[in-house]
Parts: sequence; structure tokens; C-alpha cells
Amino acid sequence: MELLSPREVAMFALTLLDLTNLREDCDAAAIETLCRRAQSPQGATAAICIWPRFVAQARGILGEGHPVRIATVVNFPSGELPVSTVVEETRQAIADGADEIDLVIPYRAFLAGNEAAVTEMVTAVRAACPSACLKVILETGEIKESGKIRRASELAIEAGADFIKTSTGKVSVNATLEAADIMLQAIRDSRKRVGFKPAGGISTVADADLYLRLAETIMGANWLMPSTFRFGASGLLDDILATIAGTAGPRASTGY
Repeated sequence: MELLSPREVAMFALTLLDLTNLREDCDAAAIETLCRRAQSPQGATAAICIWPRFVAQARGILGEGHPVRIATVVNFPSGELPVSTVVEETRQAIADGADEIDLVIPYRAFLAGNEAAVTEMVTAVRAACPSACLKVILETGEIKESGKIRRASELAIEAGADFIKTSTGKVSVNATLEAADIMLQAIRDSRKRVGFKPAGGISTVADADLYLRLAETIMGANWLMPSTFRFGASGLLDDILATIAGTAGPRASTGY
């Protein structure tokens, strides 16, 4: 990336943000607030990411064809539901108005050596939402080993993922630059148009800038856009808006 000011990075990151509320205490009022915050005077986020039970409400607020897309999660966060249950979750979410599905792979089965479980899950959900954007969550903080992160990335891509995503945000280690590096290289080497979504723990524009620079280094200029890169975050918007307004204090990136 050319050298951008913090404000320019913030403006760009805003367009790539999946503004997220996956808190256990999320309620209808919180969804109303989330939909409103996703449409700030400074610009709109790429999407909101919410529990499936709130998709219909969000669609009612945003309306059909709204530029802020509605993403929801399935097999979340455990990754341990039966394929048939996850397929039904997906179909219901699409019927309720979801544009995008964020699917957790059966990562514990994968760690136990069952690669076929990943392929079966992703393939089945892909078939259940052929027109939706499918983001596949690897839970890299639990997979840990670089070779296994690479292999999980390859399996998800081969089975039809539109994006691969680091994390649920529900475990102790979420997005890291190390995992991002591995996943982006897997995307590059696949030669497929697959996007990348770091999620969990990214709360400052400085953090966002590190991921953007890494992605451009690996994927090349002009790759960064909402169709190929998203941030999954609940707190990043605050720092983005403060940075755009010029009211953000000095905050160092957390890096890894």
C-alpha cells in the first residue's frame, strides 16, 4: 500500500468492516443500534454480522437490496453440530434474509485427523446457499500449527469457500498476523478468487493497517476490496470513527 495517513486507513477500513454483535446478551434493541451504527455519516460498513435469530429483524430494518449486507453464523461457535443441523440453520438464515453465511468448520474433528469432516461440512453448506457469500471460519487459535492452518485453508477453499476467516472471536487466541500470513498464501497459491477475513481482537486502525499491508504484500496491489477482504470486529468501528474525526488518541497496534 502507498503510505496512507491514519485517517485514510480508517476511511478504507470502514468499507471493509463486518460490524459484529455476537454477544450472548444481544437483543432486539442491540440489533437496531447495530444497524444504525453500520450507516454512519462517515460511510457504511460492508456488513453486519449477527446471530441467526436476528436476521429477519435486521432485514426488516435494512430492507431488500441494502448496501450493508447481513451476515450470520452457523455451526457457531463450537463447530460440532451435525451437518444436517447446520444445513437447516443455513437454509433458514437465507430464508430470513441473510446475504452471507459465516460457517465454523468442525475443527476439533480436523485436529483429530478427520479432514473429510471439513470437506463434507463446507460442501453441504455451500450447496445450501449457492448464491450467498460463504465465509469459512477455521478457528486458527485452536488449530495453532502452521501446517494444519495451511491444510484447513486448502480444504475450505477446495470445498467452495468464498472467504476463509481466522476465528470466531470466542476463544483465547483469535486473529493473528502469523495465521493471516499462512491463510493469504494459501489463497494466493490456490489461484482462486477467495477472500480473507481476520476476526477477533482487531480494535484499532493501527491493527487494521498491519493486516491490510500484509494482504497487499502477498496478494498484490488492487486486491483489497469488500469482495475479497473483510475485518470481523465489534470494537474497531469506534477507533475508525474517532480517527476519521481526529479525536483518536495515540494507540499502538497490538500486532500478534
